[in-house]
Amino acid sequence: MPVGRALFGGSPYLGVYLRVSETIAIAPPVVHGPLEREIERVLGVRIVRTNVGESEVVGALVALNSHGLVVGDELDARERRALESVGRVAVVRQRQNAMGNNVLANDHGALVHPEFSDVAVQAVGEALDVPVRRGTLAGLGTVGMAGLATNQGAVVHPKTTEREVAALEELLRVSVHRSTANFGVPIVGACVVANSRGLLMGRPTTAVEISHLQQGLRIFDER
Repeated sequence: MPVGRALFGGSPYLGVYLRVSETIAIAPPVVHGPLEREIERVLGVRIVRTNVGESEVVGALVALNSHGLVVGDELDARERRALESVGRVAVVRQRQNAMGNNVLANDHGALVHPEFSDVAVQAVGEALDVPVRRGTLAGLGTVGMAGLATNQGAVVHPKTTEREVAALEELLRVSVHRSTANFGVPIVGACVVANSRGLLMGRPTTAVEISHLQQGLRIFDER
């Protein structure tokens, strides 16, 4: 079954701590035991353990797709080696430097915070090897927390406008579905991690929310 519910150290905000691609999950070194096994089982990925900027909130600080990674601050040597084992790493200088919070990307495109500079937009595009546009979801610039995207689909904050949905569908080349997670939390990117094989969400996520998330990300139970 490609769907699971879990907690990170008691927190249901898995997207704050984890960042996932088609083949890799980047996680803090403290991830082990049941959560480690659930990540591997549901998502079918290899886990790379590292802090980012000496912080455990890896999901908030890293933007990732199959082509590369983006961070907002310098890494120490150990962190850089760990991330370079995943792909090319770019440091993008920007006031909104939590790249996981401010970049929503798949292998087709990337939506970034509307205040990103031209230099930052270009750097994100080069690092992730995709077209980049500035934009919002539900009026929020923190698009990486307000949404979640894979190469099969995307889910976004329930107050995302029709215009925002249309722009995101054109950019990421997937259909977009509105949903909450964690029993009504609208910032779905903070609650859920996913790839084309599965999705892992905070434990409070309800059955109705799971149905919406599966529909948006096109992840269905294998019977």
